[in-house]
Amino acid sequence: MRKWAVPSALILLCLLSLLSDQGRKVQANAEEGAVDPPKVEEKIGAVPNGLQTDSDVVKRESESISSRSLRNNAEKFEFQAEVSRLMDIIINSLYSNKDIFLRELISNASDALDKIRFLSLTDKEVLGEGDTSKLEIQIKLDKEKKILSLRDRGIGMTKEDLIKNLGTIAKSGTSAFVEKMQSSGDLNLIGQFGVGFYSVYLVADYVEVISKHNDDKQYVWESKADGAFAISEDTWNEPLGRGTEIRLHLRDEAQEYLEESKLKELVKKYSEFINFPIYIWASKEVDVEVPADEDESSDEEETPDSSSSEEGEDEDAEKSEDEDTEKKSKTKKVKETTYEWELLNDVKAIWLRSPKEVTDEEYTKFYHTLAKDFNDEKPLAWSHFTAEGDVEFKAVLFVPPKAPHDLYESYYNSNKANLKLYVRRVFISEEFDELLPKYLCFLKGLVDSDTLPLNVSREMLQAHSSLKTIKKKLIRKALDMIRKIAEEDPDESSGKDEKEVEKSGDDDEKKGQYTKFWNEFGKSIKLGIIEDATNRNRLAKLLRFESTKSDGKLTSLDQYISRMKAGQKDIFYITGTSKEQLEKSPFLERLKKKNYEVIFFTDPVDEYLMQYLMDYDGKQFQNVSKEGLKIGKDSKNKELKESFKELTKWWKGALASENVEEVKISNRLDNTPCVVVTSKYGWSANMERIMQSQTLSDASKQAYMRGKSP
Repeated sequence: MRKWAVPSALILLCLLSLLSDQGRKVQANAEEGAVDPPKVEEKIGAVPNGLQTDSDVVKRESESISSRSLRNNAEKFEFQAEVSRLMDIIINSLYSNKDIFLRELISNASDALDKIRFLSLTDKEVLGEGDTSKLEIQIKLDKEKKILSLRDRGIGMTKEDLIKNLGTIAKSGTSAFVEKMQSSGDLNLIGQFGVGFYSVYLVADYVEVISKHNDDKQYVWESKADGAFAISEDTWNEPLGRGTEIRLHLRDEAQEYLEESKLKELVKKYSEFINFPIYIWASKEVDVEVPADEDESSDEEETPDSSSSEEGEDEDAEKSEDEDTEKKSKTKKVKETTYEWELLNDVKAIWLRSPKEVTDEEYTKFYHTLAKDFNDEKPLAWSHFTAEGDVEFKAVLFVPPKAPHDLYESYYNSNKANLKLYVRRVFISEEFDELLPKYLCFLKGLVDSDTLPLNVSREMLQAHSSLKTIKKKLIRKALDMIRKIAEEDPDESSGKDEKEVEKSGDDDEKKGQYTKFWNEFGKSIKLGIIEDATNRNRLAKLLRFESTKSDGKLTSLDQYISRMKAGQKDIFYITGTSKEQLEKSPFLERLKKKNYEVIFFTDPVDEYLMQYLMDYDGKQFQNVSKEGLKIGKDSKNKELKESFKELTKWWKGALASENVEEVKISNRLDNTPCVVVTSKYGWSANMERIMQSQTLSDASKQAYMRGKSP
């Protein structure tokens, strides 16, 4: 056995060595085959003969697009972020609304057009000639291929720009990316490629970016957001001349963006005030005359022949008419669909101009566009201003001619605001209730700023000290605008010289404007006095009401004070359900007799209002239905009280069971024998009525606030 063991071992070693040598040869042959692409490429005509015929190009490109795969001959790169992190940021973290992808693309296009326009100021040749020199944005649809294209004639991108601008996304994940943006202070990403551009993957699964820069060839960038993108020289698409075209191959669930109406709606909403014209390749039905069919013309000819015997007498007289009829019968009108470029943003951003350059007609047109209110009525007032300093912004505020029917429904629960926020003329949102208090939510308008602290997706404002500054300036301008309505209203000019009224001009147009404003939005001013302690005095100047001396017209606190009697220290008022009821109130008897003016408050919110408005211009407010009313000095009061002391004491005991706290001799009555008044710090009778009428009121818990003193 030992004799055979050694030879057998040697034989096995030889066999193993032979097998390993053959394996190496097979592996070498495989490697040689892999590095020999010309033979494979020659079979499909890709290199070097792939571009010889247009048909081959079209075939190869259609196959590439249909399969939505990256081109084989393109230079491929890896994204600087893993796919899962990228898609999580885009879809789950950054954007809550798919519609904004179009806003981002138009913003990018506008930025590119701005750059080329800036360069053209020093070198006009960069714009080129013909269509290339037109600074515009074009949107086109291909429903069959499910492609949405957006093209601009901006500065374009070189190959290096495509890699740099479209290949870097959130290197270190969501948190680090946001921290980096905050630390650098570059939170205004509108018009920059990168995060904004990648919102396209909310609606598309394959994207092509075709771009031509003056300093480079035309290139195509393409990606499916699967971790890689490819760039290749573009030799098959139409030469752009200069600029960028983005083609979105839409997902099945995003087919709504192939509808013209949807795209028009988005452009009107987000990009209506972009500086450059935005066109869409829109379909349009027109009536076209075409030759009539032979059968139809022969039928028309048979009709006059059948009645020729009856119309023979008039044949000569109507010969010319018959000839015209024959000519008309040879053609017919049919509906035909045509396509043409339709301008979507014909309204200009007037807030960027000086207020002196804008006419009243332009403001009115702009208001109707902004508020989507296409009635003929003009806004009651507007304020156009620029704020400078720590925070710079431009704003236009409007007072609508009418209040919405649901203005005060769910007042404290709703977050609706009519103030739209723009950044560089791009609409961001209208849900920023931090910019205006609730009581001014009836105002329409916009704020445009380049320095607002938006988050990365630009869908919400971040907490920032500048918001308080913006809010403060907006409130001041809004109140000044409302005050100006009153100052220019001739009906509000009582106490002024007649000459001043005549000089104001436009009396007929402005007459009664503040009364109209008060009837529509007066409750908002009262709510402002309750909510805004800082501006309470300013708002109090805007208050209007009727009084015993206003002759059925509205009057102000300033006008009331100007009519106060000498020595009068308090502003008298009374609350109730209607003016007619209050005029008959016994509380007014002595006041009217002594010629004191009393304000009528008939709105339920007035009871709450007067709990916050304690004084005005150094004068205290006094409810004449409560105790503590002082009407001048009367030396006989003490004598009367002393002489009727026993009677009042008896009445107090007799009425103790009726919740009466005290019985006094009153100086407020004239004809009425007695009246029940409430305590100074409790509810008035009107307030108690309001509280008891509440749906969920609890009478047992309201007892401590009820008045007890007659």
